Amino acid sequence: MSRQVRQGATLTLVFGVVLLGGALAGAWGEPEVAARTPAQDAAPGAAGPGLAGARLSRAEAERLLGASGDRWAAYYSPQEYADFLLGRYLGVGLSIGRSGDGSTAVSQVRPAGPAAAAGVEVGDRLVRLDGVRADRLPVTEVVARLRGEGAQRRPGSTVSLAVQRADGPVREVVLRRAVLETQEVTVGELAPGVVRIGVAAFTDGVAERVRAAARGARAVVLDLRGSSGGLVEEAAETAGVFLDGGEIGSYQAGGERRGLTAAPGGDTATPLVVLVDGGTMSAAELLAGALQDRCRAVLIGSRTFGKGTVQQPSRLADGSVLELTVGRYQTPAGRSPDGTGFTPDVPVPTGERAETLALRVLAGLGRRG
Repeated sequence: MSRQVRQGATLTLVFGVVLLGGALAGAWGEPEVAARTPAQDAAPGAAGPGLAGARLSRAEAERLLGASGDRWAAYYSPQEYADFLLGRYLGVGLSIGRSGDGSTAVSQVRPAGPAAAAGVEVGDRLVRLDGVRADRLPVTEVVARLRGEGAQRRPGSTVSLAVQRADGPVREVVLRRAVLETQEVTVGELAPGVVRIGVAAFTDGVAERVRAAARGARAVVLDLRGSSGGLVEEAAETAGVFLDGGEIGSYQAGGERRGLTAAPGGDTATPLVVLVDGGTMSAAELLAGALQDRCRAVLIGSRTFGKGTVQQPSRLADGSVLELTVGRYQTPAGRSPDGTGFTPDVPVPTGERAETLALRVLAGLGRRG
């Protein structure tokens, strides 16, 4: 189905839409992608009676969300939602991670984004966020503050960071949130025949791009670090690239359990490693967890984000969208990442690059094969 058709289609369920304004942990980063496909099962009445087609001002919608107690609830203006459908997102262009000593550091910086323009670099420690000690906040709270909440969730709003490089002085930077564009799938070669496929978010066509990139590879490194989730059908189809049918997971919505399965005929022979970190969230966690449960891939990295909830968008009369949590999902083994995340099979030792470790693991898998 084309992007244009999907934009006008009935809104249904989403896995992992947070609208980050710039931080996923470990790398908690950007972007967030809104769902817009009729091919998913909607939970009947899950978004709340009378919301679809309702006439609410932005202030009224935000008051409703605030009263709901739903951490992942969100309001999008018509233009904001259109931007997200096209792979654009509001953010500052950085990802952060929580290290073993409890400190919070920058793990990724988007070129030409607000953070890069302010001189923020990978490895910089995030000391304070709008005056609050970053290491005293849960990573999910850091995410929420960086993305902007309420009136701060708009282009041009600011967030103040205190960052420190190595043992140097702490410096203050003020970043202005901006609408950035995603590059959902990136492809490169780590070694002859070893293809690295990075997936930043699960939007239209991602599964087919992953399938094309993996075709003919001697081994595959699927990089889900900082992958913020998105369309569950794309995550399921991506799992199907590496599985020959079978269960991928399930989710609860509207009091019903609904299963997710892979199409038959996927590649089950090519050695596969999946890189994860604190920025691997929601639909990306489901994909990683399914491949782990099915013993199809070795997970390398650090604990994932821990978002196991499903959201349903509801379009209002003016074209704006309210998004509310309607359920939770589980992997084939019945695991939920919600609040805890998933633990990788092989953690990355301090000072070693995940890609280097992935090549070593793949070499071992090749010997066993």
